[in-house]
Amino acid sequence: MEDKKTNTLFRTAGEGLSLTVSHDGEMVENQCADLIGRYEQINLEKRLSWTTHLRLLRRLGSGGQGVVYLTERRGSDGFTLPVALKIFSPDRYRTPNSYDDDMARMGRVAASVARIQHENLLVVQNFLDRDRIRMMVMEWVEGFDLRKLLTPKMYGVVKRRVSAKRWQYINEVLVTAGPVQPRFKAGVAIAIVRDCLEALGALHRKGIVHGDVKPGNIMLKRSGHAKMIDIGSAFEMADPPGTQACTPAYAAPEVLEGASQSPLTDLASLGYVTLELLSGRPLFSEAKELPDLIVAKREILDRLPDLMPQDGSCNKLLMTFCKGLVNPDPEQRFPSAEAAELLEEGAAAFHRQLVKNDLSSEYENDIRMWIEELLEIQDELFIDQDDQ
Repeated sequence: MEDKKTNTLFRTAGEGLSLTVSHDGEMVENQCADLIGRYEQINLEKRLSWTTHLRLLRRLGSGGQGVVYLTERRGSDGFTLPVALKIFSPDRYRTPNSYDDDMARMGRVAASVARIQHENLLVVQNFLDRDRIRMMVMEWVEGFDLRKLLTPKMYGVVKRRVSAKRWQYINEVLVTAGPVQPRFKAGVAIAIVRDCLEALGALHRKGIVHGDVKPGNIMLKRSGHAKMIDIGSAFEMADPPGTQACTPAYAAPEVLEGASQSPLTDLASLGYVTLELLSGRPLFSEAKELPDLIVAKREILDRLPDLMPQDGSCNKLLMTFCKGLVNPDPEQRFPSAEAAELLEEGAAAFHRQLVKNDLSSEYENDIRMWIEELLEIQDELFIDQDDQ
């Protein structure tokens, strides 16, 4: 077999002449001397600066902090990458300086989150300033947030589009009809919650509070994992914001009463999400005023047996886990996200119980297959495409 010879580059010292030895041994001049010089200059300077080209494709959502777009980031030689771009609005600030100060704080939080690099946390790629308006570049997650999945429309469309056998499996293992909206089966719900606990644990270990845990900020990815998104309300415990932002329906009662947010308030918020997934209903829809909402959260433990479906309320371990998240007394909650995952009455223990009783499934794979099905019919699922 004939040996293959590779081209070898030789450079004569001090003369700037580059020669290449061809396969037949002939010495030929390399004509890339100018490019080689630029390459070496980049390595010497150790600093780069260029303009980022972002094309806004579609609005993904909006809120009090601003608007998020599905965006195309363009590079060289035809390279494009879908990213999410959040543009922070100055509407809620009294002065330009107050906007600048809060954005400086947000930039530090974004940098801290970017360095965590956890599978269940949104990847932050950059924090930008364009004409004094701040923007955050994030990974684009292909999948659906829980807010979109907890709708009767989703449930009805899937029923029409899958086979009878597949529909039976979905209802037995993944999601089924609830009193107001679809409810997740316990094993799948806790699998999602465990991913969220991993994300919160990663944040809390770095001294960061998420501050706005709710269904709209939890996405189920195409891979079958859950990912916590939108860190716009996140803050470092050592540098809290002057004004706290939260979603009242998912905020801990002490936050609604004026206390500071903390890792324990994040756990309470995740607990309310857990109960909504399991029960198939919004927990506090009847509380129209803030005092009523606080009372409802203070009385949540008394309501648990009525909120939970029968297959949940009869499971002592599951009920104890939920109480450890939503207890109105912060001192009676799990002391940390890791504890909520690993203690004897934690989420992992509940999954082990299902395995022992032969009631578990391959949750990650089941969720992945379900999300794949939903992505194929997403145009039929959601009427308001601007809110995707």
